[in-house]
Amino acid sequence: MWARTLCATDGATGRFACATGDCGSGGVQCGGAGAAPPATLAEFTLDGSGGLDFFDVSLVDGYNVPMLIVPQGAGGGGGGGGNGSAGAESSKCMATGCLVDLNGACPADLRVMAASSSGGGGGGAVACRSACEAFGTPQYCCSGAYGNPSTCRPSTYSQFFKNACPRAYSYAYDDSTSTFTCATGIGYAITFCPSTTSGKYSGENPQAASATSSMVYLGGEQLATGASATATRASQLLVAAAAAAAVALL
Repeated sequence: MWARTLCATDGATGRFACATGDCGSGGVQCGGAGAAPPATLAEFTLDGSGGLDFFDVSLVDGYNVPMLIVPQGAGGGGGGGGNGSAGAESSKCMATGCLVDLNGACPADLRVMAASSSGGGGGGAVACRSACEAFGTPQYCCSGAYGNPSTCRPSTYSQFFKNACPRAYSYAYDDSTSTFTCATGIGYAITFCPSTTSGKYSGENPQAASATSSMVYLGGEQLATGASATATRASQLLVAAAAAAAVALL
């Protein structure tokens, strides 16, 4: 699931298109097509191995909007009794996301700028590309000789995303700190552009914070304990555990 932004219908052709997250369908409905990067992604595998749901917020394909996923209802992984990994999985049933506005602080060589419109000035940054999309090299795309966790390591570009949003996927093999699990059967609240005014700075990246005063993420306990309050905010999409994938349009 993802958000499309700066969308409009062409008056001459009737074609619907978005500046970020566009799926290329030419209409509001994507018809199963995916997002063109860069786009922040909410990814789910429901009723997976061991009776667990697996979910994450991914910046591997770049970033366009802040996003938060909050499990709803009874927590705890381990779907069927007696699974020795249940305790470990239960500790991973928690909120995740990226609450930071990264577009303004995005490195210049990754930044996507809004197209200038007739009668208006040039636009600001609307998205932040991944290094893979920007440069297309195996080193950044974790392909070829770099197609395994031993050879594909974090780059300075992926670290930009990770430092700002430590629970989000920053590159292809960022599994250990970025995949979360809950017992199958609960629901999830997905919030696009969540408010950060109720949160406190925690583990703040000083360089990122100096780039834009609005940058903040909730880390550790604050992200987990603040989940209920955050989940009640506007722009919220409730997703049942058995729901099919959908696209949210801003």
